[in-house]
Amino acid sequence: MKKILLLGSGELGKELTISLKRLGQYVVAVDRYAGAPAMQVADTYEVINMLDGAAIEALVKKHQPDLIVPEVEAIRTEKLMELEARGSRVIPCAEAAHLTMNRHAIRDVAARELKVKTARFADATQGDELQREADAIGYPVVVKPVMSSSGKGQSVVKRAADIEAAWNYACDNMRGDQRKVIVEEFIHFDLEITLLTLRLANGRTVFCDPIGHRQERGDYRESWMPAKMKPAQLKRAQAMAKKVTSRLGGVGIFGVEFFIARDGEVYFSELSPRPHDTGMVTLISQDLSEFDLHARAILGLPVPRIKSYGAAASAVVLADREIPHPQVTGVEKALAITDVDVRVFGKPEAHPYRRMAVTLARGKTVSEARKKAVRAARLVQVSEVK
Repeated sequence: MKKILLLGSGELGKELTISLKRLGQYVVAVDRYAGAPAMQVADTYEVINMLDGAAIEALVKKHQPDLIVPEVEAIRTEKLMELEARGSRVIPCAEAAHLTMNRHAIRDVAARELKVKTARFADATQGDELQREADAIGYPVVVKPVMSSSGKGQSVVKRAADIEAAWNYACDNMRGDQRKVIVEEFIHFDLEITLLTLRLANGRTVFCDPIGHRQERGDYRESWMPAKMKPAQLKRAQAMAKKVTSRLGGVGIFGVEFFIARDGEVYFSELSPRPHDTGMVTLISQDLSEFDLHARAILGLPVPRIKSYGAAASAVVLADREIPHPQVTGVEKALAITDVDVRVFGKPEAHPYRRMAVTLARGKTVSEARKKAVRAARLVQVSEVK
């Protein structure tokens, strides 16, 4: 049995904790607030500000974990690099966590060091600098904080007059303490995909089927698999994903995002060195979910194969307002639909657009699975406990 310090305890951390517990591991769930989803299923929990390096180090001294597993971006990753240098094992490795917590840093590695095809981009630390960079790239552009989660702070800017509003929106919604945004060329795309890329201890790289997803407000609303791609496009995406994840190193699952442009080109977009939110569809699409795969990889366990069950989809259930004591209802109606499942996250508070649950569905086709998942999600409601 290994002791795992899980830094980030949202819905992804909850599913990972369940996978780890099934394999007999001890999990310490950590987040900035009490009652986070993973804390509800872990062996014990801690509440800290994960941007406080001293607080992270104190937890490592207290619990002496075998593995430190980051599950969110907003972590003092410089401290993880210090801890790794002193002998702690960080998943997938401290440099991967450090580079990918900053959208500009990972894009810089991909585009400039590895020569992977990306949209044109620049960063800015002031509003007038953002204006100059956006003008140089050409409108429309996408503006987003270098550190955020679930699309917070992201907007598409179609004209120069809207840059100030985009700067303020990004700054108001950024995580961490770095006042910086990234501005990038808007890619006219037909499809946006996540390619779950698994690095194993024996050196193998394994890919799940590509996951298509639809976003609103920079956050995913639906995901489905397999996404329809030309074989040559998938091959290019896999080659890019392997190149970037090999550069980062370590073991575990990486959620690598790509744009499939209207002209057929494949563009690297972003990367998460951990299970990806769009990958929740794997809870119903295959025998080993992304969480099972991540757990096996970080524990050094084998993955002989990944068995797909065919077309599948997920759709999120969002809160529409501030609710201090939320409840999720209508689950029984959703589960009455054939080949549908529901995951309720158990978050102690609701905010507008906060993900509170996800519906999962299988179908004979991707279209059928998507319709089932969306229909089920509409039946599930978030309201105040009465």
